[in-house]
Amino acid sequence: MQTIYRILTGVNTLGSAAYLVICGSLMVIGQSPFTGQAMLLVQVGVGLLLGLAPMVIERLGHFRFPIILLVLFEAFIIGSVLLGTGLQCYGIPYWDKFLHLFSAAMLAGLGLAIFAALTPQAQLRQTKPLLLALFALAFGTLLGVCWEFYEFTGDGLLGLNMQRYMQGHTLLAGRAALMDTMGDLLADVLGSAALAVTAYFGLRRDPAWLTTFEFRR
Repeated sequence: MQTIYRILTGVNTLGSAAYLVICGSLMVIGQSPFTGQAMLLVQVGVGLLLGLAPMVIERLGHFRFPIILLVLFEAFIIGSVLLGTGLQCYGIPYWDKFLHLFSAAMLAGLGLAIFAALTPQAQLRQTKPLLLALFALAFGTLLGVCWEFYEFTGDGLLGLNMQRYMQGHTLLAGRAALMDTMGDLLADVLGSAALAVTAYFGLRRDPAWLTTFEFRR
C-alpha cells in the first residue's frame, strides 16, 4: 500500500508539473489548449500542493495518516484536479458523480480515523460496530453537504456554475436546476454508506479491523 501511495504521489507531482509547464507555455504564445486556461493552471497548481500537503502535515504534527486514506486522497486529487479540471475530464458523463462516490467513502473513512483518535482505546474496543458505521455514514454525508454549500457560495459570489444551474447561458428552472446538486448528494450518501457497511461487517468479524483507519505516531 505504501508503494501505491508513492506511485500516486509521483503521478500527481510529475503530471501536474508537466501540465503547468506545457499548458502554461502554450498559453503564453497564445495557443491555449483549453478555454479559461489561466484559471485551470491555478487549480492544477493548487492540486499539486494539496497532493504534497499530507507529507508536510505529518512532519509538522509528528504522526502518520492511515495509509489507506492517503492512497484514496492521492487518487481523488488526480481524478478531480489533474484529470477532471486540468484535462477537462468532467465532460465525461458521470465523472463527477463517480468522484463524489469515491470522495464520500474516503471522508467516511476519515470519520472513523477521527472517532478512533478521540476515543480512549479501552472504550473504543467496546464501541459497537453499528455506532462506528453510523458515525462514518453521518460524517461522510455531512462533509458532502458542506461541499454543496461551498459550490452554492462560489456560484453566488463569483458567478460560477459549479452546481450546473445553467446550461450554456440559459438559467435552468425548477427540478432541472436541482438535478446536479441532488445527484451529488445521493452519490455522497451512497459512497459513505458503502464504507459504513464495509466497516460494520469488518468490525463484526474482527474489532482490530479499525486499526486500518487509525492515526499512528
